Amino acid sequence: MVTVDRLYTGHVTADGPAQQRDVPGARIVKMSVGPMDNNTYLVQSTATGAAILIDAANDAARIIGLTTQETPGQVDLIVTTHQHPDHWQALTEVATAVGAPTAAHPLDADALPVPPDRLLADGDSVRLGDLALEVIHLRGHTPGSIALALVDAAHRTHLFTGDSLFPGGVGRTHNPTDFDTLLTDVTTKLFDRYPDDTAVYPGHGDDTTLGTDRPHLPEWRERGW
Repeated sequence: MVTVDRLYTGHVTADGPAQQRDVPGARIVKMSVGPMDNNTYLVQSTATGAAILIDAANDAARIIGLTTQETPGQVDLIVTTHQHPDHWQALTEVATAVGAPTAAHPLDADALPVPPDRLLADGDSVRLGDLALEVIHLRGHTPGSIALALVDAAHRTHLFTGDSLFPGGVGRTHNPTDFDTLLTDVTTKLFDRYPDDTAVYPGHGDDTTLGTDRPHLPEWRERGW
């Protein structure tokens, strides 16, 4: 049994419970897995029960236990945010056990342990019952990194950003060109588009909001990371 704490703080650890956040029309379950404290997210429509899993990162047995317990037979898709191995170590086992198709951006697809059943491009929609998550391609951390944007029934946006955006900065890059590309994409596709109350759910660590980090964008560009 996987313990799910209904008091949501956004701070989860690999040896602690998962946490559930209820938002209008959906629920979000966040769980930390593996030695790198990767976040895996289970997002479900409360109206239809349809669910998606974001990043089957590690600890397959625990992820399978979570989906079996919380969304039995209702996971429609497993989305991998990018190609780095710490985000897909459990993908093969989880996809087989859950029986769900997988999806990723084509530029990162070849690095995954199973070929994606669906290739996701910028602007695509991932249906979640009566809801939809928009795919946002964010270049720089990897060529095919993506974020997913869910707008809940109260019109608040929830961004699942993989390793492209964290509290306090963008994801790791290997050279100034990739950093500039990533920060530009994050600025134009996220900060310039969505309001301050937009919630951000990163691939590791705690949540943030765009409003919390928006004032620091010039500082990030100045420091170069």
